[in-house]
Amino acid sequence: MLKPTLYKIIFISWMVFVTSFSLFSFDGVQASRFDIPHMDKLVHFTFYFGVVITGSMAFIVGRVNQSKGTLLKRLRYLLVFAISYGILIEVIQHVFTVNRQGDGLDALANSMGAFSGMLLIRFLFLKKLSLK
Repeated sequence: MLKPTLYKIIFISWMVFVTSFSLFSFDGVQASRFDIPHMDKLVHFTFYFGVVITGSMAFIVGRVNQSKGTLLKRLRYLLVFAISYGILIEVIQHVFTVNRQGDGLDALANSMGAFSGMLLIRFLFLKKLSLK
């Protein structure tokens, strides 16, 4: 298993990547030859799925000396962080950028990606998938 510091660097790098691509304007950039409907929603889902996965690897997984309850609590905090960050980015796009617009469906895709990442981590590492 990689060292926790490396996982934290990966998480921070992923957050910088997500933030940059969420706020950067792609006007003038040639689009793909393929027109896939709602591809941007899949991208949003993937970004925030990655936020929870990389955040989990940095702050949750591999902490064998902590109780399962503590790890689940950290996972919930990470989920709330990811969803809040996704909503904040959409608000920033709407208010502060010229060529980007905030979209409620993008925020929903962000949230669904984060929630799916949480379920995967919970299933793979914490062996409990109940929604209680």
